[in-house]
Amino acid sequence: MDTFAELAEHVEARFDVVHRDKFMLGVELQTGGRRRQSVFLAELKDSDDRRILRLETTVSPLGHHDPVKVLRVNLMLRGGYLAVGDLEGVPFLKLCDNLDFRYLSVRALEDRIERLGSLGDVIEDMLTHGHDYF
Repeated sequence: MDTFAELAEHVEARFDVVHRDKFMLGVELQTGGRRRQSVFLAELKDSDDRRILRLETTVSPLGHHDPVKVLRVNLMLRGGYLAVGDLEGVPFLKLCDNLDFRYLSVRALEDRIERLGSLGDVIEDMLTHGHDYF
């Protein structure tokens, strides 16, 4: 996949796309039972003008958690990292990952989407005591 348009075409054929912009997609995954998790994909450029695919899923409002403990969780993660983003003006924890387009394959893309969604849902379930917000 050399372009975001090619990536989007593949993702649309494989996943339930719930949002589509020129350089952003949102997919919704069934993660277990009735639970679902949204994962967003966006094309970014780094400081060297290389194209990066950012994947992210929202997991919990930040205000409900000690930021120091959240940063400690980052040390235990083997894939992805926790970050803070705003959702309608409210700070939320997001689980994110970045892939360089140069090394992007269909298998790597599908694996990252599924793993990020699954791990994001586990973290969300744990942090929100079973609520399924995202």
